[in-house]
Amino acid sequence: MSGDPRPRRPKPTLEPPTGTPPPTVREEPGLPFLLDFLPRQDEKETRLARFYARLKEGRLSTTRCPRDGLLSWPPRTVCPKCHAGELDWVDLPVTGRLYAFSAVLGGAPLGMEDQVPFAVGMVDLDGVALRLFGRIVGRPWNELSVGDAVGVETYTEPDGRAFYRFRAGRGP
Repeated sequence: MSGDPRPRRPKPTLEPPTGTPPPTVREEPGLPFLLDFLPRQDEKETRLARFYARLKEGRLSTTRCPRDGLLSWPPRTVCPKCHAGELDWVDLPVTGRLYAFSAVLGGAPLGMEDQVPFAVGMVDLDGVALRLFGRIVGRPWNELSVGDAVGVETYTEPDGRAFYRFRAGRGP
């Protein structure tokens, strides 16, 4: 029998199809958009701009549905349970306990390479059924223990964007 009767697919190419416009690239200083650790925070970029505005005020908050009382993390624009579109903003507790943690000893995200080693972890906030992930500061990673008290801390980057982290040793 001569030849294989199965049709052959064309070999893949790295060239975009003819007529495809080139991808748009942000012409801003700093990290590439998709690799940036902190999200864009203004109203033009996200419907959760209020979350970041509250961080700049020193408040970690999230959304709660007034219909069914569901407290969501991360904050939402629509209730995932009843699909209501009008959600209330509520402040979260400022203390918690370290549920689990890990050390970043290498392979840090872009822009954080000079901060290695550092700790990240999951924190159970006091008084609410939420577990948040974040950076743990205030103590070396090898001095942390599961169950340690931590406090929520908001901070602002030099470019004006705000975020949160947890400081070991602060708590109830």
